[in-house]
Amino acid sequence: MVHSPHELHLAKLRVVLANEFGEGAMKILGVTRRDLEHLLSDRLLHRELVRSGKHVIVEKTPDSLCHWERLRECWPDARYIFLLRHPAHIVDSLYTAHPELGRERLYAEHLERFVEPMRRARESLDGIAVRYEDFTADPETEAKRICAYLDVPWEPTMLEYGRVSRRFRYGIGDWGDRIRSGRIQSMRPLPLPDEVPDQLRDWCRAWGYMPA
Repeated sequence: MVHSPHELHLAKLRVVLANEFGEGAMKILGVTRRDLEHLLSDRLLHRELVRSGKHVIVEKTPDSLCHWERLRECWPDARYIFLLRHPAHIVDSLYTAHPELGRERLYAEHLERFVEPMRRARESLDGIAVRYEDFTADPETEAKRICAYLDVPWEPTMLEYGRVSRRFRYGIGDWGDRIRSGRIQSMRPLPLPDEVPDQLRDWCRAWGYMPA
């Protein structure tokens, strides 16, 4: 019942009113450029949902976290799932994909970019938190919890994503060997507290991976 397309990057869509006639026409309708962008995003999601023949659609672009206010404005009835993972492993994953950036830059940019928006989003939106570590350890239990939250029936085939052809491509989702394997893989051991870089300690505390 759930359709989860590739990352859609809806926050990057822009509507351009090319001249004063278009601006005037929209002004008479009482429609702003932001309203038009919301309509475009909503229409895209509706199109994909209808094409899938399912009942619930997921927007899972990680950068959407930085635009959660717009999501709430556009879809006031949306339901939210906050995905958490140990910050050291997030940086490891990003570094594997982009070694040219260096770890120090990843520490600084992603601390600033994601930690504060996640804090504000969790304080402002109703939703559930799902930890990567919990899901990989017991995917069935976590998937059932998510289904209960979304009010959709649990189906064992939800965990058999390797049966379905997927687009593994840079820019629209994960493309690494682990996801290409078609099965949920065990997580690596978490770093001990004294192994966590100083730059990540506040992040780890904020997300419950280290004592406050």
